[in-house]
Amino acid sequence: MTAERARSVHTVRAYTADVADLLSFAVNLGIRSLDGLSLATLRAWLGAMSSAGQARSTMARRAAAARTFTAWALREELIPEDPALRLRSPKRGKTLPAVLQQPQMATLFENLAAAAAEGEPVAVRDRAMVELLYATGIRVSELAGLDLEDVDHERRTVRVLGKGNKERTVPFGLPAATAVDDWLRRGRGRLAVESSGAALFLGRRGHRVDPRQVRAVAAELFAQLGDTAATSPHALRHSTATHLLDGGADLRSVQEILGHSSLATTQIYTHVSVDRLRRSYEQAHPRA
Repeated sequence: MTAERARSVHTVRAYTADVADLLSFAVNLGIRSLDGLSLATLRAWLGAMSSAGQARSTMARRAAAARTFTAWALREELIPEDPALRLRSPKRGKTLPAVLQQPQMATLFENLAAAAAEGEPVAVRDRAMVELLYATGIRVSELAGLDLEDVDHERRTVRVLGKGNKERTVPFGLPAATAVDDWLRRGRGRLAVESSGAALFLGRRGHRVDPRQVRAVAAELFAQLGDTAATSPHALRHSTATHLLDGGADLRSVQEILGHSSLATTQIYTHVSVDRLRRSYEQAHPRA
């Protein structure tokens, strides 16, 4: 997956854990070799996950991991036939992503600006990170991987290395530019250490910021908002896409900004926008 498919370290880690779980399940059934795996075993594994209340998206990923693993095992002649050829993935649920309303985003940025005004470097960093996440719609892992040279301050663009090592350039607006400049001017230097390297965003100890730290920052900010279903920084990515579409951006442009390989992945945000439009219509129209 790393050498041939250029999958990210996060994807490889997730698939490895999925395969380990499958093999552990098989061992508990008394299966002692790979050629003992069968379609019935794989279905029983997914069935156990369903009974345990696993999300359909998790089960779909695990089924994909199983198919990738058994296909590899067949190519390596470790098994005589592929038991996962007829394994179907559970259909993903059609739940819409959590999206922050624009007034909520305004409140969130007011809170960040107030904290950053005091000059504490972590607060200045948090404001810059969240401004950039919302301005560009990039993933948390992409944000954490940014280097200083990836930001073009004159053109207000950021170079991002996304899934499958695909590189894209994303524009950002003046608020994000101001926040990032503020971080570089009076925040980063106070956290930087000899081993900081070229990392754009740093943790308290001066090392490259970890995605878990970004998630913790987002979770705390969303908790301050109160009435919101958003719990992870991915909600900022969802909000970016939805607000772009609400503002008139075309679907293909949003796809390029988000780095989606398929337009079908981006289309879910059209449903979010229509859902919001319907709610507004029902609340406001006298004959709704």
